Amino acid sequence: MITLLEKIRRCTLCDDLPLGPRPVIRAQKSSKLLIIGQAPGTKVHQSGIPWDDASGDRLRDWLNLNKETFYDDRLIAIMPMGLCYPGRLEKGGDKPPQPICAPTWHNKVRQELSQIELTLLVGSYAQNYYLRTTKEKTMTDTVKNWGKYVQSGFFPLPHPSWRVTNLIKKNPWFEKDLLPDLRKSVQHILSS
Repeated sequence: MITLLEKIRRCTLCDDLPLGPRPVIRAQKSSKLLIIGQAPGTKVHQSGIPWDDASGDRLRDWLNLNKETFYDDRLIAIMPMGLCYPGRLEKGGDKPPQPICAPTWHNKVRQELSQIELTLLVGSYAQNYYLRTTKEKTMTDTVKNWGKYVQSGFFPLPHPSWRVTNLIKKNPWFEKDLLPDLRKSVQHILSS
């Protein structure tokens, strides 16, 4: 695993990115939970620490985890769809993850992570890639039907940015039903 992570961290497949390549990934063979998000933002690119921003604060709240546990890579692996910051769109927001990243690295990493019991698919990029043929028509519907995917080892979630506020307000099941189930699942996995 160490050798694979070293290879990934030296990756230059996307050396034309605006801030250059800086792959952000955390994992150990003993990791039990895998979090797959979209791609690092500028703050994470600078720090090299995944989810080191307001979205990470919200995600940790959803999981009911403190930073110490969240960043314990003996328990939790973190691998985005695009390992490097992809740059900004002209109209605002970040560009999508680089399409070469997941096909190049994800299977190799997942093969090393044989202890993973549950994979959180955070946002539509991760859900579209991993749930290609089984996802619902919309990301909200996929998340709403999380129970259907948990049996396959996946737990779909929206991206925890400020943009998700309306989704949560319009869908009371998210806080009432999904979050308790998510927290219970994560707690069970991390304590076993």
